[in-house]
Amino acid sequence: MTLSGQRILIVGATSGIGRGIALGLADDGARVAVIGRHPGRLEEIAADLAARGAVGAAFGADVTDRDDVARAVAEAATALGGLDGAVNVAGILDAAGPVGDIDPHAWDRVIATNLTGTFNVMQAEIRVLQRPGWMVNVSSTFGAHLRTPGLAAYAAAKAAVTALTRTAALDHASAGVRINAVSPGPVDTPMSVRPGETRDQRDRRVASANPSGRVARIEEIVDAVRYLALATYTVGADLVVDGGAAA
Repeated sequence: MTLSGQRILIVGATSGIGRGIALGLADDGARVAVIGRHPGRLEEIAADLAARGAVGAAFGADVTDRDDVARAVAEAATALGGLDGAVNVAGILDAAGPVGDIDPHAWDRVIATNLTGTFNVMQAEIRVLQRPGWMVNVSSTFGAHLRTPGLAAYAAAKAAVTALTRTAALDHASAGVRINAVSPGPVDTPMSVRPGETRDQRDRRVASANPSGRVARIEEIVDAVRYLALATYTVGADLVVDGGAAA
């Protein structure tokens, strides 16, 4: 079994891990549609996908808007002629700082995007996925597996994404939808660089704390998604890809 010819939707594909997943699965021969918030970046990823021979259909939507998401997912499924799989990556890192100092509005933005946004896209995708079909949610080790001071909102949202994923997996496995999560540790994207920190400083910080001595390459997260997409007896898993930090 391969991903060649599969019709796959990537939500949150305009940068970072999501962009890498979209391009990586397109290189596997998948037909890929993407959803994102930024029109200019959507045009760029659509052009990159088309250059690889993928369908490259791109749709704008805000994952916090349930109706907007439902429309975009339905349009993506129509453009691909059906949907075999989906990868949900959209998320933000905001509301950093001690719990007592977090701006409540920033907390709400993180929960609305990372948790409720994931619920919104999952619900829309479950309605249109072919049977059998599959779904992978991108969670994080900084939630269900590790705690980091100053990341309460992000950690709470991502821990809840893991719980949502595993519960949804039980809800829908018998109907032919396999749902799993991948939880990356620090990945070589701008999100892993702290405010005021350079990329080199980030690399030294991670090297001193991570058993593997480095951040993950985006391609290594793509490998995990690829595995979960093809692992037909894997249901409700949260695949940790963090170089051993949560071991």
